[in-house]
Amino acid sequence: MVTVLRQHGMRFVVYTADHEPPHAHVVGEGEARIDIVNLTVITQGGMSDRDVRRAVATIEANQQLFLDTWRKYHG
Repeated sequence: MVTVLRQHGMRFVVYTADHEPPHAHVVGEGEARIDIVNLTVITQGGMSDRDVRRAVATIEANQQLFLDTWRKYHG
């Protein structure tokens, strides 16, 4: 597990042994998985819609960093 960013009280993580599509796990008050390429929510568990929107915006603003991190571990 690699922490890519910490923002807005959330931790943005890419697991090193994970599956397609490229996505980040976001952990805060609840959890979400967000597709890095399409910026869509894959799953949302206990995280408020507001925090999910914030998480998507954070990934969008740092999309290249997330993609580079994903590719480093998954090719």
